[in-house]
Amino acid sequence: MNNIKKINKPNALVFPDKMFLFIIPALLLFSIFWVFPVLQLFYYSVTNFNGINYNYNFVGFKNFITLFKEGTMLNSIKNTLIYAVIIVLGTNLVGLSLAMALNVKIFGKSLFRTCCYIPALFSPIVVGFIWSYVYMPDSGMIASLIDLIGLNGSKFNIIGNYKTALYAISLVDIWKGFGTTMIIYLAGLQNVDESLIEAGKIDGCTEWQLIRKIKLPLISSTITINVILNVISGLKAFDYVFIMTNGGPGKSTNTLMYTIYKIAFTDQMMGKASAFSVVSFMVIILITIVMLIFMNKREVEL
Repeated sequence: MNNIKKINKPNALVFPDKMFLFIIPALLLFSIFWVFPVLQLFYYSVTNFNGINYNYNFVGFKNFITLFKEGTMLNSIKNTLIYAVIIVLGTNLVGLSLAMALNVKIFGKSLFRTCCYIPALFSPIVVGFIWSYVYMPDSGMIASLIDLIGLNGSKFNIIGNYKTALYAISLVDIWKGFGTTMIIYLAGLQNVDESLIEAGKIDGCTEWQLIRKIKLPLISSTITINVILNVISGLKAFDYVFIMTNGGPGKSTNTLMYTIYKIAFTDQMMGKASAFSVVSFMVIILITIVMLIFMNKREVEL
């Protein structure tokens, strides 16, 4: 019996001084693929490196000054913030509304949930090309529908108008992302204690009061997760801009990520693109921290 006890005795701390060795592979990969590129980015941001020729010079803060003088940075930040706000509001409103509607006992509930989630399964490239044809003037789907009702569909050119192009792309991103948001909200709603809902009904609460006073406070952490995920998605917008408008018309859909790509690979000004990336990195970190503080405070208040 004594031998059996010795065999079964936990032996996890036999080599405590060697345990740190297990994190070395992950730490090495993290350093190679994240820390080193970030440090290299900061270094290139103060040079005139063109991405090809390594015979470059140190230029200090010239790249940063040029970006702000040209207005490129401010225009891109403005477009990106507008895009992010639309994505956050649209995706969460649609996702939460559908989650509320599909969280009740109705016939075909699973089928409706599946249909709502289908857009999330497509890659952004496929979605971008599909919606390019939907928005296409003259022969696009929307233009054809306008023709069917007796109006002139050839005048419809929503992504060719600098006033509407950014909003049109935002709608595509909402269509692609609301399914994922809906699933996360459904997971949160299904963890709400039904006894609290029944108690609210007994007290005479209307459906809106049940949502406002019981359901939303209980899924506040889920709301925080979805908002943060959508903020990050909006701030790194690139795919649909690249596929559908190439930053146009003019610079009306130039986002931070697309402008970095254009400066680096089209203009071949890697140093300037690195400076742009540094500023973008700071802006995204700042916005994310502010959002986390605000949402966490909101959770406490709820």
